[in-house]
Amino acid sequence: MTAAEAMLAAMARLRAAGVPDPARDARILLAHAAKVDAARVTLIAPEDIAPEIAERYDQLVALRAVRVPVSQLIGAREFYGRRFEISRDVLDPRPETETLIEAALAEPFSRVLDLGTGSGCILVSLLAEREAATGTGVDLSEAACLQASQNAVQHGVADRADIFRSDWFENVEGRFDLIVSNPPYLAASEMAGVQPELREHEPRMALTDEHDGLSVYRIIAAQAQQYLSAQGRVLVETGWTQGAAVAGFFREEGWAEVAILPDLNGRDRVVRASKPG
Repeated sequence: MTAAEAMLAAMARLRAAGVPDPARDARILLAHAAKVDAARVTLIAPEDIAPEIAERYDQLVALRAVRVPVSQLIGAREFYGRRFEISRDVLDPRPETETLIEAALAEPFSRVLDLGTGSGCILVSLLAEREAATGTGVDLSEAACLQASQNAVQHGVADRADIFRSDWFENVEGRFDLIVSNPPYLAASEMAGVQPELREHEPRMALTDEHDGLSVYRIIAAQAQQYLSAQGRVLVETGWTQGAAVAGFFREEGWAEVAILPDLNGRDRVVRASKPG
């Protein structure tokens, strides 16, 4: 069987399973099975594939058909121009989170705190882009802390990153110029309706607060000021329908310069707030 024939069969299998983009996933998984760059898949398409590659590819496609995320199957995800190692212990980084990165980099900072760091994609990206900065990342999951630490090492920022277990601010000390977070923002009632990739294969604690999806924003709005320097600011990612509610929490707590920032699709995605003078 040629690589092209194998891909066509995989596409049909994934399409029948309801996978959203079967052509893309079939190509990426073949590249992973054959250990070639995804851009080279078209070059090997006319060639027969070795039995061991065919077997590995079939296993990957079977797992994708039961909606295991591609990033977990290949063990990595591209985010803000870097490749992050991913497992089922952490949330799969999403492109919309890059909106938060852009907003953070729009102003200077020297010390950053990442609440609910997960894979570390936010903290590591910010430290990689700001070579003089230092940062702290916290997560309730010890496995997530280990994953974030691994990514910090991989991208050469481990000596500037302090990553440890904490229930939000519980074990955090000191003050920061910038606090960032992509907290769990799905309501418990929404979980039954999300894609199987999220509901069945990503850590539930990173997806929902088991309440209305807004509880962590209330915590951050109420407590973050005491961890900020005089000119500090907070940036939190939100669900696209939550911007006004989250901005309201910060205004109620007396924050200054509260603003809602859109993602590339024009949807509300990040709430920014400054420590009041």
